[in-house]
Amino acid sequence: MKHKKPLATLFLGALLSLPVSVFADPLAGDAAATVENDVPTVSAADIIRHGKPEKLSLRSRVALVWDDNEGVPLYGRFIDQPRSIASLTKLMTAVVILESKLPLDELIQITVEDRDTIKRTTSHLPVGAVLTRHDLLHAALASSDNRAAAALGRTWPEGMGAFIQAMNDKAAQLGMSRTRFADPTGLLAGNVSTATDLVKLIAAARSHHLIRALSTDGEYTLLDRAKGHTIWMHNTNPLLRAEESSWDIRLSKTGYTSAAGRCLVLAANVAGRPLTIVLLNSNGKLTRYGDVARIRDWLVRAERRVPRLTASIATGG
Repeated sequence: MKHKKPLATLFLGALLSLPVSVFADPLAGDAAATVENDVPTVSAADIIRHGKPEKLSLRSRVALVWDDNEGVPLYGRFIDQPRSIASLTKLMTAVVILESKLPLDELIQITVEDRDTIKRTTSHLPVGAVLTRHDLLHAALASSDNRAAAALGRTWPEGMGAFIQAMNDKAAQLGMSRTRFADPTGLLAGNVSTATDLVKLIAAARSHHLIRALSTDGEYTLLDRAKGHTIWMHNTNPLLRAEESSWDIRLSKTGYTSAAGRCLVLAANVAGRPLTIVLLNSNGKLTRYGDVARIRDWLVRAERRVPRLTASIATGG
């Protein structure tokens, strides 16, 4: 007797298996070479004016599609509304750690202090495990491991309180005026930000090659130096776990708490256009991934349609 796969599993499988050609930029020749160099041939202004972003139907309550080349929003909804951001917080945790220049090869032991006593989430990192600071960053960014993020904050030279202050100081430096951090994991509802502020955080995180590399690692292993055991880990973003994916994702972070809903931020190339996508308070496990597919489909269609429309307008057609 064959077992039927859940509908959600079938939907996600279809989303991950969409061929590159479905979303490929239609331009060829020199124009295609330009796209490969991340220089879109259609201006953001024309996408906004003629691409009908108002018809983009997304299910996430908060959504922002940001054109990284031109520094303008292509689409936005409730983008300045402060909300809990759950594990998106870990991006700031990583930025502060890396900019401190603390040694990444330093060994850190997971202790009972690192356990989640708020939401009682599980972890692949057992108490007593010893890992490098680099490996803790890897687990926090790719797998959103709360013990890893807590250990990074706990072992800050001046203590956890000083680490949280450093996170808030960095937010102020970046001009994130509606952002406040309360812990390094994102478990506390007091970690709040806006979509607009998160674009600034993502830009700062994207400037670090290590954050880009670790946050987009689909599957990987860590070594527990205490017992010599290998720990198998995977990314919380299923778009990065597909064997053959048509997505060109440069940075990724997921998040979830009951206060924040399901969250997703991406830095990705769509039709040759570098984008930052922020989705907050999505309902359902797959909604945020469906939304990024809808964004990609809308933008690719706009890239095809807008040049013809603007040419027709220019010639009076």
